[in-house]
Amino acid sequence: MRLKRPTPAQIGLTPDEGDTLGALRTPEDIQQFIIGLSANFEEQGDTLRSVRGVLRHRRAHCIEAAFTAACALWLQGLPPLVLDLVAKGDSDHVITVFKRGSFWGAISKSNHIWLRWRDPIYRSPRELVMSYFHEYANNDGLKSLRTYSLPVDLRRFPTDMWVTSEEDCWEVGAALCDVRHFRVLTRAQERRLLPRDAIEMRADDMVQYESADRRRARRY
Repeated sequence: MRLKRPTPAQIGLTPDEGDTLGALRTPEDIQQFIIGLSANFEEQGDTLRSVRGVLRHRRAHCIEAAFTAACALWLQGLPPLVLDLVAKGDSDHVITVFKRGSFWGAISKSNHIWLRWRDPIYRSPRELVMSYFHEYANNDGLKSLRTYSLPVDLRRFPTDMWVTSEEDCWEVGAALCDVRHFRVLTRAQERRLLPRDAIEMRADDMVQYESADRRRARRY
């Protein structure tokens, strides 16, 4: 469905769902909405909820929030673009990207202080991605970001696969993994990366939403 600015009904949203997302007028509004959603720690098993599932449960992890943010952008008349970040020995991350004028920015949900919103000041998707490099580190303090996709337009998928599905959206998630990815550094650069220092490791313990399982909270 290649509509430039659909109505909520055209993509299968209910009036209440449309009102919720339609009230978000800017990417900044969308960012505040998704960081206000509780973290989905997947205590009952892995999930990849659709936009409808996120609005119903009022909780999300990064890719679920990315779908929701992309849908809200679409209702604003912006393309619903997401970008996949792949890490070594660490969790992958998915962000929603947008352009303001000639510059790229990102809407992002993370339980940590690091992998969140980016102002639209970056000249290319790669430059935007590299703004996450220093902050993207695993529990051992090793910088872990290795590859990224170009922006993927979710309009390539039927809306009943990611907007209104009552089932988990595994096919769309797999498709994001399957698109071409690009390296962010050379092998020689990888060997010489400086680990995080002690103060950065302390800051990494700060999370927005707590879980009974502290290790689980730090995964998201």
